[in-house]
This record gives sequence, C-alpha cells and structure tokens, in this order.
Amino acid sequence: MLQNAAKKYRPFPPVNLPDRRWPSRTLTHAPIWCSVDLRDGNQALAMPMNVAQKLELFRTLVNCGFKEIEVGFPSASNTEFAFNRRLIEDRLIPDDVTIQVLVQAREDLIERTFESLVGAKKVIIHLYNSTSPAQRRVVFGKSKEEIVEIARRGAQWIQDRVPRLTAGGTDVRLQYSPESFSGTEVEFAKEISEAVMDVWQPTPARKMILNLPDTVEVATPNLYADQIEWMIRNIRNRDSLIISLHTHNDRGTGVAATEMGLLAGADRVEGTLFGNGERTGNLDVVTVALNLYMHGIDPRLNFSDLGAVREVYERCTGMTVPPRQPYAGELVFTAFSGSHQDAIKKGLVEWGLGGCAHWDVPYLAIDPADLGREYREVIRVNSQSGKGGVAYLLESEFGIELPKDMQREFGPLANDRVDALGREVKGEELRAMFWSEYVERQLPWALLHFHADGVNGVFRCRATVHRAGQELPLNGEGNGPIAAFVNGLVLAGVPRFEVGYYKEHALGSGDGAAAIAYIQLKLADGRTRWGAGVDTNIEHASIRAVLSALNRSGL
Repeated sequence: MLQNAAKKYRPFPPVNLPDRRWPSRTLTHAPIWCSVDLRDGNQALAMPMNVAQKLELFRTLVNCGFKEIEVGFPSASNTEFAFNRRLIEDRLIPDDVTIQVLVQAREDLIERTFESLVGAKKVIIHLYNSTSPAQRRVVFGKSKEEIVEIARRGAQWIQDRVPRLTAGGTDVRLQYSPESFSGTEVEFAKEISEAVMDVWQPTPARKMILNLPDTVEVATPNLYADQIEWMIRNIRNRDSLIISLHTHNDRGTGVAATEMGLLAGADRVEGTLFGNGERTGNLDVVTVALNLYMHGIDPRLNFSDLGAVREVYERCTGMTVPPRQPYAGELVFTAFSGSHQDAIKKGLVEWGLGGCAHWDVPYLAIDPADLGREYREVIRVNSQSGKGGVAYLLESEFGIELPKDMQREFGPLANDRVDALGREVKGEELRAMFWSEYVERQLPWALLHFHADGVNGVFRCRATVHRAGQELPLNGEGNGPIAAFVNGLVLAGVPRFEVGYYKEHALGSGDGAAAIAYIQLKLADGRTRWGAGVDTNIEHASIRAVLSALNRSGL
C-alpha cells in the first residue's frame, strides 16, 4: 500500500444537497422487492446454474413471497432463453408474479428478448446502458450525447415491439437503468433517464421503473442517498416513476446504502438472497427485510423457515452462507461469552413467562423461532463460556437444574476441561463432564446399602458403605434420612460437617424415571463442596449426593 494514498486515489465528489431531508425520516413500510438471484446472482457463479437448478431456486423465491423476479438475460445464451420458455410454456409462473428480463440497448438482443417472452402473462423488460465517465471514456469512447442516443434508440426498439406482446394479452412494464449510476454525474443521469422517458411516455397510471444502481460502491452510503434524493427531487414527472435501488457491496455497506436510499424516497429494491453477486456481492435482501421485521414492519417476504431457504440456495448456487451472515448464519443466534449467555438465559425465561409485550431479550434482536430456529441453538459452550451457558445447556437438553451456587463451582471446572480441548463442546460432552465430576465419584466412599425409618419425626438409618475398598456399617439418627446418614458418618469417625443446601427433582417422567439430588456440604475448615447423586429412589439419590460431595472434599 502507498504511504500517501492521495497520490493515486481521490474522494468521490459530494452531491450539492444542503437541505437533504432523508436523515430525519424513518422507514415505515416495506419496498417493492425484486429478486435478481437468477440473473445478477447467477452470472457471478463460477458454475452458473442449469435449468433445473434455476427452476428450484425460482420456486423458492416464489414461496418466499417475491412478486417480481428477474429470471435472466434471455438473449445472452440458449440456456437463458430456454429457461424463459420453460417457465412460460409449462405455466410455472403464478398469476401474481411478474418475471423480469434484462437486455442491452442492441436491436438484435432486444428482438431475441421479445421472442423469449411470447405467451407470458406479466413481464418487466429491463433496458440498461452504462453512463459513468469511466465507462464513457474507457469502454465506449463516446460523448455524453452519443451515450444518450444509445439509450434513446434502445428505448425506441423496445417501444416498437411492445404491441407484439400486449396483443397476446401480456401485461408489459418497462424499466431503465443508467448502469454505473453511482459513478455518474447526477445531472447526466437525470438527462439520460428523461430521454428514455420521452420515448416510453410513462404516466401515473402506467409507471415506468427507473432503476438507479449503486453498481460499484464508490462512496459512503449517505452519498448514495444524496444521489437518490437529488434525482427524486429534480427529475420531471416523478409521479410517473417507480424509483428502484440496486446496490452492490464493494465497500461492505450495501445494506446501509439501500436503507438510506429508501429513506431518500425510493420505492423498490433489487437484490439477492444472502447477497450473492459480482465481486463482494449484491444487496442481501434477507438482511434488509428482516431489519424491517425486527422493527415491527411487515417485510412482505416470508423467511419463517430460513434454514430451508439457505439449504436450497447453497445447493443450487454452490455458494455457502458464512456462519456470521446476519440472521441466516449458523452462529448468529449463539453466544459463547459467559456474560452474554447468562443475560440471554434470563431474557428467554422472562419472555417465556409472558412478562413483556414486545421482544426484548438481551443480545437477540429477533426471536430465532420466527425464522425456524430453535432455542437450543442459542447458547453453546467453549472455553470463553461462563456458568450461565453451561447451566443452560444442561437444563435445556438434559433437565439438569443446577442450583446457582453449584453453577459457580462447576462452571470454572467445565471451562478448564473445554479449554484443554481447545474447541466447542456439545451438550452430551458437557453432561459427561458433570457426571464424571459428581455423579460417578465412587472413591473413597461408595454406597452399598441404605435404609431409614422415621417415628415421631426421628429417623434412624442403617447403611453399608465402601471406604477405600472396605465395608463399613453405619448407624445414625436425625430429623430426616439425610441427617441420620450424616450422623452415622460422624459417629464412624468422619470429621464433622453440615448439609448447607439440598435440592432434588426428577430427570424424566413415569414410574421408572430417575431422580437427581444436589447437596452442598459445609466442612469444619470453612470450605464448601457440592455433590450430586442419581437413582430411581430419591432417598438413595440424596445419600449418593452426600457421598459425592464427601469424595470431592478429600475427607
């Protein structure tokens, strides 16, 4: 990289719009959506989709609720042409869906495009030519006047052929894009757009789509919004136009540019699922739609099974959705940080109790369930996790409800083991860690037999335990079975200790369900140790928990 970047690069000139209005506006409704997955997205693939793959993705887009879908560039290849004909001839296009096709301002390509549309019910014919100074100079070697003439001729060739389709009952709408609009002088973009309008003569009843693409992001998204607002405020017959956005992601701000462009007054958005497209990609329609949804705005698209949409997209395109992709990525509803996990757990509990009118769970801007995700995906455990995440997994997957103080003891122990593994652990692995640390502790103490009887609130127990391989009979009494067993241990010479906390619950349902007991022992030297025991007999589970804690104490 250069030490002085200004020697090679220069900032893009701003638009003169001192009274810009878009910064003070708020989005209140969804735009018209147009998917360009099958054309703009497809052309960016190393292996473009075949007809079968395009058909599957087309059906998925329809199921998501797209009413306008750019299906291809039918004059570009036989595959593109055949796909159009398959959609039309096999009547695969729902009556409320309009297909859009792209074409350059060349008469032979326009003719082929019209041939591909015969018999369609509703179509948008999308004409474009490039307009930026770099394109005019480097690619075409033409003046502004000559570039305007290219657009005007293309518009006229389309206008002359429209009756051929409308005579057969096709509803035809027209769209024009000054390609590379984001790099074009706004005055020239206005001039060439109005030249096309002069040919097509749009009206408020029969509007033309004027697509203003951020073909290459050359500036901050607020500048794109300024360009859009300037066009809307200065172009004539605004009420006869549908202003459309088509952003790319070269600077990583395609979503921001689109949202600001909508604030500037645009009506329509073109983009792709998960942002597939040339270079760094097109706009991710899923992100913008769900950004609206999380603010309570109906996006007019349905991503309630986003995982299924992602699966079709990945299979058809060969692309993969990154794990941190907004909303759709594998990890976006997970939390590894202990403090995050604890906050999420508490927020989910509050939401489940119905204590909030609106979703307000810490760290989760949207309910994963609305997108077909499950809560068990929310919290996972690695070496960065805290007690909250550990406790959540044990409870949500296995019904193990650790007392709060026991969470503080087991959390660091689990994290040390996970840290040694150097990776994320699954719930089954975490349960195995808990079992080995507490439930399976059999040395030096192990239970062989236990029986207790109570009369008038006084319990007497008879028990047999192993201690370092030798059988030891115990007899004791107390105000309950646990107290009687502890008394028996003390009478047998174990240093005195107390039970500081006790909790038990079932681990399942039915007569054969096991119970788990948690016990905290307070030792004479001030230390505390937790134990856990599992048995189909709850009384035996509690005694095993005492021995578990005793084994962990070193007594």
